[in-house]
Order: sequence, then C-alpha cells, then structure tokens
Amino acid sequence: MFTKDGISALHGWAHESLDVLLRHIASVPTGVLHNPIAGFGFPTIWKQLVHILEVEEGWVCDLQDKPWVHWRAQDCDTLQDLVEAKERVRCATQTYLHSLTDSQLNSELTQRPKEWARVRTRAFILHHVVTHTFHHKGQVVAMLRTHGYPAPDTDIQRAESEPS
Repeated sequence: MFTKDGISALHGWAHESLDVLLRHIASVPTGVLHNPIAGFGFPTIWKQLVHILEVEEGWVCDLQDKPWVHWRAQDCDTLQDLVEAKERVRCATQTYLHSLTDSQLNSELTQRPKEWARVRTRAFILHHVVTHTFHHKGQVVAMLRTHGYPAPDTDIQRAESEPS
C-alpha cells in the first residue's frame, strides 16, 4: 500500500530536480533549446520540457475526470512561462493528491480514460507521473550534453553542495 505522504514526497523531489535543471537551462542560449536533435521522440530540449508538464497536467486531470487542453507552443514561450506553468502543475498535482485518502489512492479506478491501456490505481498513475518526468528529464540532460551544455547533477539524491 502506498501513502499519499510518500507519493507527495517523491513528486516533490522530482520537481526539485526539475528546478535544478531549469536553473541550468537559464544559462543556455535560447536557440540551443529549440535546436532539434535526431533520435529523440520530442526533438528539442524545449519540447521535452513542455511535454513533461503537459502530461502531468493531463494525467492528473484524467484522474479527476476533468477536461484539459493540449498545450500549444505559445503556451510556454519563455523560460519564465515554463517555470510558472511548472509551479501551477506541481501545485495542482499536490492539491489533488492531498484530497485523497490512502484508501482512495490505492483502490483501482472504476473507469479509465480511453487512451489508457487498462484500469490502474491512482497511486500507480501518480508514480508513473514521476517516472515519466525522470525519463524525459534524462533525455533533456543527454540533449544538453550533446549541445555542449552539460547539466549539473539532477538526481533525487544530489551532492550536498548542490542547491535544491
């Protein structure tokens, strides 16, 4: 059985890791962030970052049976827009998570969005939000390195000297 406090902590650490990455990205020329690299499902650093946040928002809305709109490029035109969107998405996920009991978190959903392969628990989907974030954050780190802008340590367990 998963606890909402445990998932909340894991989700918070994922967003702290994104914060480290976004602080680094502030020092990278904008053109680099929009320069495509072959072999990635989302070919630019910027599209990877927008995808991370759009999917978290979408999945959490799906869990609540709330409508949501796919993001457009102009929804996050600047780094400040992206940072503000990240904070909005983080808060919405945390608010939803804290509205649940541990029993609700771990009970199988009775319905699922048509795009989902099968019915899962809310805990499973919220864990998947975190693993999805780390998957794409890792792709961003690889892309930054390819462009010559290696990122600092963005793991959950970072060196003590690394600000969070």
